[in-house]
Amino acid sequence: MAFDGLFTKAIVSELQQLKTGRISKIHQPNSQEIIFQIRANNKNHKLLVSLHPSYSRIQLTNEVLTNPAEPPLFCMVLRKQLEGGMITSIEQYETDRIIHLNVRARNELGDEIERKLVIEIMGRHSNFILLDASRDLIIDSMKHLPPSVNSYRTILPGQPYIPAPPQDKLDPFQVSEEQFMNVLPSLNEPRDAVQQFAGFSPLTAAELIYRLQQNEASPFKVWKSFLNGFDIDSMKPTVIESGGKTLFSAVELTHAEGVSQTFETLGDLLDKVYFARAERERVKSQAIDLERWLSNEISKLENKSKKLQKEEQTAQNLDTLKLYGELLTANSYMLNKGDKEVTVENYYEQGTTVTIPLDPRKSPIDNAQKYFSRYTKAKTALIRIAEQLEKTKDDIEYFEMVRQQVYQASPIDIEEIREELVELGFMRARRSKKKAKPKKPAPEAFVSSTGIPISVGKNNKQNDYLTFKLAARDHVWLHTKDIPGSHVVIHDAEPDAQTIEEAAGLSAYFSKARESSSVPVDYTEIRHVKKPSGAKPGFVIYFEQKTVFVTPDEDLVRKLRK
Repeated sequence: MAFDGLFTKAIVSELQQLKTGRISKIHQPNSQEIIFQIRANNKNHKLLVSLHPSYSRIQLTNEVLTNPAEPPLFCMVLRKQLEGGMITSIEQYETDRIIHLNVRARNELGDEIERKLVIEIMGRHSNFILLDASRDLIIDSMKHLPPSVNSYRTILPGQPYIPAPPQDKLDPFQVSEEQFMNVLPSLNEPRDAVQQFAGFSPLTAAELIYRLQQNEASPFKVWKSFLNGFDIDSMKPTVIESGGKTLFSAVELTHAEGVSQTFETLGDLLDKVYFARAERERVKSQAIDLERWLSNEISKLENKSKKLQKEEQTAQNLDTLKLYGELLTANSYMLNKGDKEVTVENYYEQGTTVTIPLDPRKSPIDNAQKYFSRYTKAKTALIRIAEQLEKTKDDIEYFEMVRQQVYQASPIDIEEIREELVELGFMRARRSKKKAKPKKPAPEAFVSSTGIPISVGKNNKQNDYLTFKLAARDHVWLHTKDIPGSHVVIHDAEPDAQTIEEAAGLSAYFSKARESSSVPVDYTEIRHVKKPSGAKPGFVIYFEQKTVFVTPDEDLVRKLRK
């Protein structure tokens, strides 16, 4: 990946459309992300700022993020200082991964104030700082850095803002032809360009070196053309999947081999590259305890199943116990108290004998009764063990399904999964100051290419609600064949073949077979889907189904998402 200084220049170029726009709303979905809703040029825009250590970025996004019930403190500060304000300029600081976003707003008294947002995109050192622009004083920041943490600069409210340390490198956009030609002989490897010029990552440097080597006759012309590619009118946002790695750039990557995809905007590119990964990280941070709990429960149930199987093997000698009891009863006349064993003819198999251990302290009849008693207990134990094994198997299957749902959930789905586990008695309810109002489950909405609505249940509560309450009896229901996954419903009695294939693609994507190909997906009418009596949430049986084979496609999911 390459969110370097040159990519930042391209982003700033794309963000110029927000200039003179009004900040209408500010949200902070989690501790690492801020969303600005901005009205500019008669259009609504969503500006995302992320300080995630692996996915830090600033971009325009079309994706939806869930907001907490109560906004964090930093979000409240931003709302107070910026909501209703107008963006006056968006600039890159030198050629670094730092963006200054200037805002003209008004305070509580109606007086005009100047505010500056400093967005530092630097991996795990990223920060988002709000300044009083007139004095360059810090009002607040997402990350506070006291002197004990950073001796170069202090990031705390009330402190003067000090920019990040400057790089001792050439600004590529200020380099003259003479300077470039002097440097050219030393540009043999990508790391040479990284060391000489500010804003270059190894990926961007590799592209530059490749282009220079392809056209050695006009190196400065190649240099200027390469830099011009980061302007809004010349960009070609590109993603390449190569050797298990995802490479992206604002310009075409001619040196890289792999499956290439281009996008209309950098925002679309970043949504493709980062959103699913970042969404998974959001869920992981919110559900790490739930994932651990589910893994522990599955492990305990698997151990329980092994113990039950051993008990079953032990109990399966009940026929021998019954035989011993019957043979002792039939031959009691030839036994004496004090005998430790007896060998008798086995009249069930002519010509064979059986040696039976005896308790010398008991009479022959008492020994026979002991074996009959053990037979009865073993017979009862086998029934109990079979029931326990079946229940344990069902619980493992259920928890595996829930774990899969957690892995593929969005943050809003996690609480519904917790509620389900509490209602079934598997977990204790969390203590909460406020009593949450019951909400209807909200399956995720999609629309097929031909305009037909499709719904996907992301957890068992949503699955049951979608299948048995929301959908009509003649709507089409889909589910991966013999694979844990979501319930999917096409809200139409006679959908076209393309809609069925797209809905099947959604079913495969939201299942345990997400990483597979040619996934079998069954579909039938809702009327043919039934819930067995006493079944856990999400479990159904169905019939009269047909099957299609599809390969999950993340791009299709993003395209169809409503």
